[in-house]
Amino acid sequence: MTEYGRGQGSEPWHPEDPLYGDGGWGGQQAHAGQQSPYGGQPQHYPQQPQQQQQYGDWNQGQQGGYDQQQHQYYDPQGQQQYGGHIQPQQYHQGGWDATGTHGQVPYAADPGDPYGQQPVAYGAEQPDFYGTPDAYPPPQPPGRRGPETEPETDWDPGPDQGEHAFFSGGDDDDDDFDDDPRGRGGRGDRRGKDAKGGKGAKKRRSGCACLVVVLVFGGGLGGVGYLGFQYFQNRFGPAPDYEGSGNGESVTVEIPKGAGGYDIGRKLKEAGVVESVDAFVSAQGANPNGKSIQDGIYTLQKHMSAASAVELMLSPKSRSNLVLAEGLRNVAVYALIDKRLGVKKGTTEGVAKKDYKRLGLPSWALNHPSLKDPLEGFLYPSSYAVAKGQKPEAVLKEMVGRASEKYDELGVENKAKSLGLDGPWQLLTVASLVQAEGTSHDDFRKMAEVVYNRLKPGNPETYGALEFDSTYNYVKNQSKIDLSIGELRRYNNPYNTYYAKGLPPGPIGNPGEEALNGALDPTHDGWYYFISMDGKTSRFTKTLADHEKLVNEWNASRNKN
Repeated sequence: MTEYGRGQGSEPWHPEDPLYGDGGWGGQQAHAGQQSPYGGQPQHYPQQPQQQQQYGDWNQGQQGGYDQQQHQYYDPQGQQQYGGHIQPQQYHQGGWDATGTHGQVPYAADPGDPYGQQPVAYGAEQPDFYGTPDAYPPPQPPGRRGPETEPETDWDPGPDQGEHAFFSGGDDDDDDFDDDPRGRGGRGDRRGKDAKGGKGAKKRRSGCACLVVVLVFGGGLGGVGYLGFQYFQNRFGPAPDYEGSGNGESVTVEIPKGAGGYDIGRKLKEAGVVESVDAFVSAQGANPNGKSIQDGIYTLQKHMSAASAVELMLSPKSRSNLVLAEGLRNVAVYALIDKRLGVKKGTTEGVAKKDYKRLGLPSWALNHPSLKDPLEGFLYPSSYAVAKGQKPEAVLKEMVGRASEKYDELGVENKAKSLGLDGPWQLLTVASLVQAEGTSHDDFRKMAEVVYNRLKPGNPETYGALEFDSTYNYVKNQSKIDLSIGELRRYNNPYNTYYAKGLPPGPIGNPGEEALNGALDPTHDGWYYFISMDGKTSRFTKTLADHEKLVNEWNASRNKN
């Protein structure tokens, strides 16, 4: 009979035997010539002469030698249960070969088989060889048999062989497979090769691999941490800022027109004045007058705190701009530009007269006859960043551009006709007269009305003559007030309004915004005359008689002094 717990003999199966009534795989195989109904009771057969039992044809579902009965058998080694049999791993003697066909080898007692050495009476206690190296695993059917595996050795690579291989070093496993004569690297072979140090022995990797991993991960974590810190600082922390009022090293910074807080901050940071743009913007917002910082050139120091930089930029001491006052004539502006640029006197005036058409004048300011200076009225009073190294042409172009922008903003071209003028050029000329004759901003609207009233050809007071001293002084490039009527009337020049009626050929200076607004919006009170008694304010009258009274009063006050 079989090796499952019985010696040789023909005794019938005991009912308590775990394989009692086993009908083969799945409990469905029967002895040749017998048929066991599904789920039938065990059947006993007469004893047959003792002989070596052969395994029948498994493919035909037949097995001889004992009764068959369906039952469940549990593998004590944790193997999967099958109906009526155990899922075995492999079968050696007289078992199935790799092709799934039976070898038809008769069973014989094997001296190495602990189950086949001697007969053992049924029910007698016998050792359990399952789970030991001496035990053979039970056979398995062809449909469930997996690929043949190598016998395990006592070498244990550890709980994680992959991790061990990585950190211990060596070549890839592919090299081991190439050296294995069976086509795969068995564990026992691998160990043996390592011990002998043969050609196929597994090489140890250097500890550098572990070091590289540590460095890579450490560097990555450090970089992430640094970026996170920087993000936190930029978003929630205070902006970087220097301390104190500077390191004593002066630096010049040019702030362009229309620059906001961030633009100014960037300029200062690039020059090394402040440490960060955000610090400057914050300090500018904290200062009540911070928003009044204008364009221009500032002399500051490097490494200033943002608050100190804002404070100094609000002080006139830091301003290095060229500031043009309202009413300045062009000849005075040219001299200021020459001095700031460090060029020879007359250089800027020469460029203006030669290249005035290329400096950005609007079309309505071109091609006027008898002009003393084509740029007069277009060097707009403001603050300009002018420093050595610049070209006079660039400075003049900026000033002309600033004037053109202001005139467009005020709408001089559209409003000239409504004031009885031929165009914006005449309006600009009126504004220059208002700027020259007025002594205060309150005078400008009344002064503008005086101009418009005198220009009327049929007016009963002046009959179209302006008779302004300022026009004569412009031609003479002077600013006198003690002028005789005889001298004024004899000087033949189109700018002399005592000699020629109407407006002069062009502006006699550069009017500011208040004078321009006065010319655009004059009063309508009937004023024809004016006189300044103290040089600061003017008094206006409507008739010549009233005007002469004020003149006599002024002469009397001068004689007393």
